Amino acid sequence: MILPGTTLGVLGGGQLGRMFTAAALTMGYEVIVLDPDPQSPAGRIASAHIAADYSDAEALDSFARRCAAITTEFENVPAATLETLARRCIVRPGAKAVAIVQDRILEKTFLRDHGFATAPFAIVRNAVDLSAALGNVGLPAILKVARLGYDGKGQVRIDNADDALRAWDAVKHAPCVLERLLPLDSEVSVVLARGADGTIACWPVGENKHRNGILDVTLVPARVGTNVAREAETLAQQIAMKLDYVGVMAVEFFLSHGVLRVNEIAPRPHNSGHFTLDACITSQFEQQVRALCGLPLGETRLLSPVAMVNLLGDLWREGRAPSWSSLLAQPNVKLHLYGKRQARPGRKMGHYSVLAPTAEQALTQAQAIQQTLAGKI
Repeated sequence: MILPGTTLGVLGGGQLGRMFTAAALTMGYEVIVLDPDPQSPAGRIASAHIAADYSDAEALDSFARRCAAITTEFENVPAATLETLARRCIVRPGAKAVAIVQDRILEKTFLRDHGFATAPFAIVRNAVDLSAALGNVGLPAILKVARLGYDGKGQVRIDNADDALRAWDAVKHAPCVLERLLPLDSEVSVVLARGADGTIACWPVGENKHRNGILDVTLVPARVGTNVAREAETLAQQIAMKLDYVGVMAVEFFLSHGVLRVNEIAPRPHNSGHFTLDACITSQFEQQVRALCGLPLGETRLLSPVAMVNLLGDLWREGRAPSWSSLLAQPNVKLHLYGKRQARPGRKMGHYSVLAPTAEQALTQAQAIQQTLAGKI
């Protein structure tokens, strides 16, 4: 076990890295962040910040020498970087698992080959592939770039053949996955942690609502049947085991006509797991520290129904933050801001969680706060 007083490293300085850093510092660790942005949110609160590219050999050497163990806050760190660091210190999650899930083609192929249900899909590497994929997958469908797409970026809906050509041009002919657009009952996610000893701990299933491709609200417990929730947890655990994954990860599911289909795997703490900061015995970020350091995993029991709501840069008008007074006046609401210098439409600037006796009450109050912050009440 790597105990407090030791130095941990995190690749990436965004909000996930910031919340990991806060958890590790609270537990008594030192934290070094490696991120190219000198003003990164995580770097500003860390013990030290190496402002360098993820492929900078000199920076990686210094990073590895100073850290006992290193993790990542986002999936697009080059797998080669993780392999380089792993020769010098503990790195969790490992490069092999990250390499699979950071590429949609590899991810979908992995899921199919291991018997996990997904939406019908086809791999598209050129215009000929796209034409064949349309016939095999059917319409409507979504064309998704294989790499570097998130929060709806790099995704284009296709309803007819003309849309297909425009979509192919819109993604600049990058390798893609064409995926059938399913009618949805709901979208749910399972956030879990797996230790180096194979122990797995799941948080309760979250029900997710998206707006413009970006997560808007997560409601916990999800409004799905007990059997569906249990199946989602089982599938997520099986995926973690097949990947030989160590760390915190999330699995997103589509529920369509009562059938769960895997949408995406995130090899890191997840936006839909932010509710754990306020509503669970152990947050996903403390658990990330525990898994990284080989500590026993913490208990994931839900202490209260909760609704978590993202705060996007759209709420910042003319560079001014919203007035938080009405939100902070409510004693069962928890505000988290990420320390980002610049607000932009669609950029995640923070979130808040509403804890209430029931999920429905939490959701109702959360939506009322949304309306107030948007100036609609």
